[in-house]
Amino acid sequence: MNRFSLAVSRGIGRVTESALGPYQTAVIRIGFAATWLLFLLREFPYRQELYGPDGPWSWALAEELIGLNGSFTALMWTDGQLWFESVYLLAALSALLLLLGWRTRTMSVLFMVGVFSLQNRSVFVGDGGDNVLHLMSFYLVFTRCGQVWSLDARRERRAAAARARGEWVTDRAGPVLWGVMAFALTAVTLSGRMNSGDGADGEWSVPVLLWGVLLTQALWWGLARVARTRPRPRVLLDVIANIVHNGALLVIMAEACLIYATAGWYKIQGSRWQDGTAVYYPLHLDYFSPWPALGDLLTASGTIVMLVTYGTVFAQIAFPFTLLHRRAKNVLLTAMIIEHAAIAVVLGLPFFSLAMIAADLVFLPTSFLRRVGGFVGGVGVGVRTRLRLRLRVGCAGRAGASGASGASGAPGAEGASGAEGAREEPDGRSGAGEAPPGSGGEGVTGSGGEGVTGRPEGTVGASA
Repeated sequence: MNRFSLAVSRGIGRVTESALGPYQTAVIRIGFAATWLLFLLREFPYRQELYGPDGPWSWALAEELIGLNGSFTALMWTDGQLWFESVYLLAALSALLLLLGWRTRTMSVLFMVGVFSLQNRSVFVGDGGDNVLHLMSFYLVFTRCGQVWSLDARRERRAAAARARGEWVTDRAGPVLWGVMAFALTAVTLSGRMNSGDGADGEWSVPVLLWGVLLTQALWWGLARVARTRPRPRVLLDVIANIVHNGALLVIMAEACLIYATAGWYKIQGSRWQDGTAVYYPLHLDYFSPWPALGDLLTASGTIVMLVTYGTVFAQIAFPFTLLHRRAKNVLLTAMIIEHAAIAVVLGLPFFSLAMIAADLVFLPTSFLRRVGGFVGGVGVGVRTRLRLRLRVGCAGRAGASGASGASGAPGAEGASGAEGAREEPDGRSGAGEAPPGSGGEGVTGSGGEGVTGRPEGTVGASA
């Protein structure tokens, strides 16, 4: 009984004292943000046809459908062209800033709003990966995904160093961002445009979430102001934030397992999957054949088709059970990532594959992620060092060239050659004087930024 109580207390302490999986949440933040950003950039020339007010799925049709299902989308607040362009650019900008880890709390909320607004505007645009991205953008709001590999983490390290020196650290950008969001959310709510749908059937979860996050952030900022004199309320909020983060991380992992398990169980009920020929048919559809010759090569052997078909079903069904065995999980996880990469190339579904790979990354071991982070950080430091050296050499060369040209253009320099220029001064010094010292300039030393570290130096609190 004592052992059981001790194990339970340790588990509770681990869940409440820290936000688990900092590297896993960071890598899925980067993965999903990159997937959405690349999609928006790829479809930018076709954005009007996909989501625009004058597209094939017109604003009137979307309004009718959203009136029935009550989905949240900011694009239905008005049918103006300027508003559509603003929402599209805001979605891309929030994805980029979330990728970099700048103000991850704010950007995760804006990222979710961008994903919901565009996807719910045209529900028939997607390839399956949009559903995964839709769900994960919602879950990311509840995670502390900026603890490592982010600009927030670097800012927190610098703030901690400043506090250690006894300096008072003031965050101005965070309150300004949340002030702007509070003003916009209040204006939209009072105008009645937040309610989508008919009556009680309208979407309420997103408005409640937005207001909840806004009020929580305001409370967090207020308690941070008095944390030096009364730290207990801030500690309580940290515990709650850790519990919410760990719960959201568990939901993300369970969602990924559920996706694979349901896909596998549905597959085994199909006759083509049972006889081992299901993989053959999509490889010969024109819509999913960007490389017809490659599809013909892969389906030339019936044995290969059968092995890939049965292997896909086995991997999807077995994956949730392999989480109990680390080595088996890592092997199967590698195989599934390779499979999704092959789908991106062979079937021409890059964004579906990127979304699924991003979901798979949550299961990568921490040691591997730290090694990857260290390698990428080392490469970044090396690139910055070479750039600084080139800048220093270039500045020194330009300064030396300007000094030499100044010396050659001085008065009397042209007559300093031969016996004519070697005249004697009254004090016996040579008139073909010496070159002026210090003609070369010193190089400019650049201050390099901090490299990406593979270890969380501290939990990012109010990351705004």
